[in-house]
Amino acid sequence: MAMDVVDYEIKGAEMQFVEIELDPGEAAIGEAGSMFFMDSSISMDAVFGDGSAGQGGFFGKLLGAGKRLLTGESLFTTVYTNNGSGKQRVAFASPYPGKIIAMDLKQLGGTLICQKDAFLCAARGVSLGIAFQQKLSTGFFGGEGFIMEKLDGDGLAFVHAGGTIVKRSLQPGQTLLVDTGCVVAYTPNVNFEIQYVGKIKTALFGGEGLFLAKLTGPGEIWLQSLPFSRLASRIFAAAPQMGGHKEEGSVLGGFAGGGLLGGILGGDDE
Repeated sequence: MAMDVVDYEIKGAEMQFVEIELDPGEAAIGEAGSMFFMDSSISMDAVFGDGSAGQGGFFGKLLGAGKRLLTGESLFTTVYTNNGSGKQRVAFASPYPGKIIAMDLKQLGGTLICQKDAFLCAARGVSLGIAFQQKLSTGFFGGEGFIMEKLDGDGLAFVHAGGTIVKRSLQPGQTLLVDTGCVVAYTPNVNFEIQYVGKIKTALFGGEGLFLAKLTGPGEIWLQSLPFSRLASRIFAAAPQMGGHKEEGSVLGGFAGGGLLGGILGGDDE
């Protein structure tokens, strides 16, 4: 199957979405639950795996679905096809605050390795697979586990990450040390290893953990300033840990909202 060549526009600031324009007969694939809106002449079809040409036949589709299951994604993706006579649009929204970036796989050599949950949507024909970390240390301490997503093809794919995304081009032998959760994607020729921070005191009290990701060129890498795991941990830390309801504001406001003051006033009824 030839890759569909689509036009697109990324809109928004902190909560972005990508709007893809499809010519008659063209299609896009989207992650389950990512669709924002679509024109009336576009049809939806849930398929096993990614619906690419490399998954022909029942066993091919089953293998593609199994690969997605290993990365923690849904067994299904959704194909959005323009069945009308004119141009139609379909939009896909980011799941949390961050940025959407368009990856032209043809310019990147045909393959991109990215973190789990990074893939948002793509032109029809892009194949979604898995990439295994080759070293045990990287799998255990790399922040993304042993399995990452691999995008293959020569079309457009759209990746989402948290906060602000930074692209760096590494020269041969050039090394960059990064927080393990901040690695979004990289080209296959980049060497991804895990490095111990070196000092117990720094590891325990520095707030950065025991390990850092060591990325060595040549190749392209993309980094995110706000990993979802960091965002989730801050939300969890701010949430009430003893059940019930947590009030914001003054101490008196907290008491009046059902706390100590409410208990004292309730006791006057005896």
